[in-house]
Amino acid sequence: MAGTLFVVATPIGNLEDITFRALRVLREVAVVAAEDTRRTGQLLRHFGIATRLVSLHSHNEGLKAEGLVDRLKRGESVALVSDAGTPAVSDPGSGLVRAAVAGGIRVEPVPGASAVMAALSAAGLPEIGFTFLGFPPARGKDRKNWLDGLARATEAAPVVFFEAPHRVKATLQELVSLSYDQILVFREVTKLHESVYRGSITEVLEQLTVVAGEFTLIVPRRIQPAGPP
Repeated sequence: MAGTLFVVATPIGNLEDITFRALRVLREVAVVAAEDTRRTGQLLRHFGIATRLVSLHSHNEGLKAEGLVDRLKRGESVALVSDAGTPAVSDPGSGLVRAAVAGGIRVEPVPGASAVMAALSAAGLPEIGFTFLGFPPARGKDRKNWLDGLARATEAAPVVFFEAPHRVKATLQELVSLSYDQILVFREVTKLHESVYRGSITEVLEQLTVVAGEFTLIVPRRIQPAGPP
């Protein structure tokens, strides 16, 4: 009988956010496929878990997936984890999931902490629904296409995306130049130095004196002006 590929969400900062189910799965599987074995190793040691780790990141996923699927077919179960949050969502792992599905392997999600849902829950926005756009491309045509998608998406619902600390101010300034107004910026969600900035993008840029850590941004839905009667 084949094993199961468990897609396990891990804490995004506060270790207390891990679930009992995630801890059980991490203890019971044959191996944990981790984006960064050093970081995941710290998590496992914190909870007294001795399961073997193997590396699975964006640069080796294509090479490692076949071997992990072979193990699954032999009856071993595997836990897939990223550095923080849910694997295969703006993190490596989707290639292994596709390979497992193609091989007839059961894939079971083990949900947990999410920066996207945490930020939305504290945003206080009236709309139902949202669009998640991951990380913006850094430059070129891909970035222009991403910004075009942002413009379309915010016509219907708020948009949530991530940004790297060394690019967050430049991205905010670009949004100002494109006539966006309001923004919510969450820094280090669930961590010791968690901060939330709300208001116009210009106001947030003035408040944003610390640019270290992880950033989750929410652009509210853009209300189109009413046409002539």
